[in-house]
Amino acid sequence: MEMEWNRLTFLHWGYEPEDVQRLLPDGLEVDTFAGQAWVSLVPFLMVVKPAGFPPLPWVSTFPETNVRTYVIGPDGERGIWFFSLEASRLAAVVTARAAYRLPYMWAKMRVNRDPHRVRYESHRRWPGPHGATTIVDVELGDRIAPSELDLFLTARFRIYSLSPLGLTYALADHESWRLRTGTVLELRDDLITIAGLPSPEGDPLVHHSPGVSVAVSRPFLARRARREGTAMPAPA
Repeated sequence: MEMEWNRLTFLHWGYEPEDVQRLLPDGLEVDTFAGQAWVSLVPFLMVVKPAGFPPLPWVSTFPETNVRTYVIGPDGERGIWFFSLEASRLAAVVTARAAYRLPYMWAKMRVNRDPHRVRYESHRRWPGPHGATTIVDVELGDRIAPSELDLFLTARFRIYSLSPLGLTYALADHESWRLRTGTVLELRDDLITIAGLPSPEGDPLVHHSPGVSVAVSRPFLARRARREGTAMPAPA
């Protein structure tokens, strides 16, 4: 699949590693920075299409919001684990749940942006709990040169999921993020606690980016890549 992740805002909170590890499947270890785990709420505007084809009007462009953390796979590679992903196109939800085994949810969503501010709204439709809500309103700040922590939270190129065959991953190839700071003007979120995590404490670390173009591979079996000791992944 080819994608664009546009008008994207990261809101990151630090967590105790054990609070995150207990929610991960076998084979994944929570990744930490200076002894701290991180959980991120990430709303953005998605454009998705099969590789080599143009995007379809309306169908290919829609808002998305995900709740994610940072992990190390059984082969030692760093990546992302999603607790949930909201999207406003039911067809995209059904396809992603079937093809990538990602926990996509159908939601009523919208994104409003001007040069200095962006607002995201999401209300879950299916599967439950119905009405789970996220509202994020952010004032955009200055461009930054990424710190080591910024890169830890954003420079991730593997997406892990759990299929009937075991732990799998897909490769997400994209350029470096162009990052800005941001200030939260309004924040309401049910998705983090619904995932089973404690309520986040304190103000989040905020990044905003105009977006990146992304190519996502088919899924591969993470466990088999480790067991066979080969750099060539096995298709799932």
